[in-house]
Amino acid sequence: MGSLPVVLLIAIFAAAGGVVWVAGIELSKQTNVLDDRLHLGSALGGLILLAVATNLPELAITVSAAASNSIGVAVGNILGGIAIQTVVLVILDVLGTKGSGPLSYRAASLSLVIEAVTVIAVLGVVIAGSQMPDTLIGLRLTPAAVLIAVFWVLGLILVRRSQKSLPWHEHGHAPGGQEKPQGHSKTTAAHQGRNISTGKSVLIFSVAALATLGAGVVLERSGEAIAGHIGLSGVLFGATFLALATSLPEISTGLASVKQGDYKLAFSDIFGGNAFLPVLFLLAVLISGKPVLPQAKATDIYLTALAILLTLTYLLGILFRPQKKVLGMGIDSLVVLVLYLIGVAGLFAVASTT
Repeated sequence: MGSLPVVLLIAIFAAAGGVVWVAGIELSKQTNVLDDRLHLGSALGGLILLAVATNLPELAITVSAAASNSIGVAVGNILGGIAIQTVVLVILDVLGTKGSGPLSYRAASLSLVIEAVTVIAVLGVVIAGSQMPDTLIGLRLTPAAVLIAVFWVLGLILVRRSQKSLPWHEHGHAPGGQEKPQGHSKTTAAHQGRNISTGKSVLIFSVAALATLGAGVVLERSGEAIAGHIGLSGVLFGATFLALATSLPEISTGLASVKQGDYKLAFSDIFGGNAFLPVLFLLAVLISGKPVLPQAKATDIYLTALAILLTLTYLLGILFRPQKKVLGMGIDSLVVLVLYLIGVAGLFAVASTT
């Protein structure tokens, strides 16, 4: 695509982003239907299906980048995706909580704290893995990539256990939060799709998944070409514009959740997706046959640290539950937005010195 004019490349990139948005909405709807029909909602399968469904663009980009040895794009997209998907919560706070308390106040529960801790733990392994020697690989596996997957699975188990019972008052649910249980919007969506057969739902899910995967590859190829035309490094483009485009499914599903008052699910989808994204490093290692994390650049480690800071900010927001709104959002969302903007400016500074 490098030979195409930049205007056409931007049009292709925008069109692929549109496909991701539409397909993401269908993926969310059919995930809810399949969770209900196959009784996955009370099992780990439900969370895994949702995490994979909303992160199919990142999955496509990781596979494409690893196959073409464009590791920098894959790493930048994954780590930049975690940071920008956390900022999606700012959008949901502004657009989805009008006339009520901030998103973190309405969603507060100890289960979300466990999910946030899982994200931070996984990102800690990412930083540690980046310091490992690039010769430490066997059977196309690296210790850090495997450990990330293990931490993710353990996090899922702990989250599911916490949602059933916790030795805390109200089972870890804060007073004054959402009255309906987490996931009620998924049940409503499943009931709305009751006239759709399971086979048809699987077909729609499969078509939407293929469309998302294809659009993800187009986003990666056209994005890399655009970055070359405008003189922006693949890492910076992957961490900003590409990461934003691949976060469209999270925005669409999150807005659907908060509009129905399912604030906890909106938070859980973001934290769950962020914990899942680094698992893609295991896939990248398997495909490329090379250690991925030891090749991480200063910008990648910087993005990881930024993602940890953003997650910690919302973790504190969930614990302290500030009720005041500033500029239409909670104080924690405002802090996250400011930190991200400063962080992106710092990212360009770091990239210019490496």
